[in-house]
Amino acid sequence: MTDAISEYQRWKQQGEDLRMKAKHAMESRFRELLSAAAQIAEEYRADFGGSLKPPSPVTAFRYKASAKSKSKKAAKPKPAPEPPAAPPVAAKPSKKVLGLQKRLATAKKKFEDAKSAGQPTRPLEDKIYEIEDELRLAGQA
Repeated sequence: MTDAISEYQRWKQQGEDLRMKAKHAMESRFRELLSAAAQIAEEYRADFGGSLKPPSPVTAFRYKASAKSKSKKAAKPKPAPEPPAAPPVAAKPSKKVLGLQKRLATAKKKFEDAKSAGQPTRPLEDKIYEIEDELRLAGQA
């Protein structure tokens, strides 16, 4: 009788060891796949300017962008077509106009991000329209 109990305990211990090895292997594989997915998403964003949408069973996929990608991201909005909007205003735009132009660029960027992510864009369109309206009024004053 004790033979059956000790044999069962050995079997249970071996099963537990195997279970722990499998758990660690699955965790490391999961991290590898997530790292690869984050890298692909970052390359896609850098090359095409939008974000990838995860498949429907995945409710969220977040990652921290590297410092290099932020510098690329910051470099993209600077050559935006904002200077053509400045000439109708005075030769030296006021601080208010510059602030409005900055807000407009940010709102347009958010609009493009939301559009590529398939999110609702109506509130952002309204915000862009309001900022453009303020710019027109500031240009007449």
